[in-house]
Amino acid sequence: MPGERTPPPIARLLGFTMKSVEPGHAVFEMEADDRHHNPMGTLHGGVYCDLADAAMGYAYAATLGKGETFTTIELKINFLRAVRKATLTAEARVVKAGGTLGYVECDVKDQAGSLVARAASTCINLNPERRSGTSTGVPKEEP
Repeated sequence: MPGERTPPPIARLLGFTMKSVEPGHAVFEMEADDRHHNPMGTLHGGVYCDLADAAMGYAYAATLGKGETFTTIELKINFLRAVRKATLTAEARVVKAGGTLGYVECDVKDQAGSLVARAASTCINLNPERRSGTSTGVPKEEP
């Protein structure tokens, strides 16, 4: 995933697209409709979460050097507004990219710019050089 600029496989299933990815920032978008609904007729919470998780993961991955990897160790989301049909935009930003842990936040908004969900993710770097403190946490330049 680090350096990758193709959307994750889950994007095909749920129908979201990657709009932009750069170190520390990513934007994903989707058209939410009735196929994404829960039994109450509103957007299923897992859909908000998948969209935000993808954006946060790509924003964080873009801060890693070549060959570096991570995984999410915690994800939290607050659902702030019910959605039925909408164009949703998830904008993720890295708050902290450290040697061991990273912290990412994401706002999910509808086409009117209303905040419908806010998510946060804690990531752990899986590379020994980061955990040992020998990495700076700064993205490496590609040769």
